Amino acid sequence: MRILFVTATRIGDAVLSTGLIDHLLRTYPQARFTIACGPVAEGIFARMPRRDATIVLSKRRFAGHWLSLWGEVARRRWDLVVDLRGSALSWLVLTRRRAVMHGGRRAGHKLQQLAAVLGLDPAPRPAAWWGPQDEARAAALLPGEGRFIALGPSANWAGKVWPPERFSELFRQLTAPGGRLEGARPVVLAGPGATEAAMAAPVLAALPGAIDLVGRLELPEAAAVMARCALFLGNDSGLMHLSAAAGTPTLGLFGPTPATEYAPMGPRARAVLARGTPGQAAMEALPVEDALAAAIALLDQPAT
Repeated sequence: MRILFVTATRIGDAVLSTGLIDHLLRTYPQARFTIACGPVAEGIFARMPRRDATIVLSKRRFAGHWLSLWGEVARRRWDLVVDLRGSALSWLVLTRRRAVMHGGRRAGHKLQQLAAVLGLDPAPRPAAWWGPQDEARAAALLPGEGRFIALGPSANWAGKVWPPERFSELFRQLTAPGGRLEGARPVVLAGPGATEAAMAAPVLAALPGAIDLVGRLELPEAAAVMARCALFLGNDSGLMHLSAAAGTPTLGLFGPTPATEYAPMGPRARAVLARGTPGQAAMEALPVEDALAAAIALLDQPAT
């Protein structure tokens, strides 16, 4: 059985789509997969089981990336095409079955919206895949038996970024004597590039003992690193979703984006919202005490 799965360009949306892939992997144990995704999301699928190929969709003028994709897949006959981009491609290839996500805003969490494409209820949780080589790298980067707290201070736009001094203050309150994660070490993660590095720099400066992994990890390595952490604290970002998928207790910090649609989803994951109108409040309206209370409640929450 051959399945073509067309998914997102952004890391967070690609992570959320892995729940559908995990469902298909379990439902069709003989199936082989071809994944089509954007360049930054490619690593999400690098360790995916039964993946024959990943086709990277690099945006081109006049929608040329879709023509290129069609050229790579049109010569095969597929058993199932899942198209989360709602493109014309799924109607221009030979397949026994199509599942196409159509455009437009919908109510509910993104995970539920994706699940509706395959008629699934409840929605399957996202998955994260990493291998022995990623485990080994994570163990080398986070040595010893102590606990670690992963901090994700970056995001894809400045409006989603919590003030960096609050990250360091929240970390201090969690790890101080008598704190919920007393003695834990900070691990700072962000993607590659100068913008991400600039967002992370003030947090690194405020926590001189932090393990600096900014721009140093491939996505499977990042998943393995976060899986070794006692807690992830971060802005609404792809790393936040990957952490939740990896099973790490994950607290997403939300202000001007809707947690009703993009809260982290995992066995132990929750969002804490800035005070004010949900989905419209500034990140500055999220005080440290609210995030601290949410983090402690999350750590006390049993895995589901």
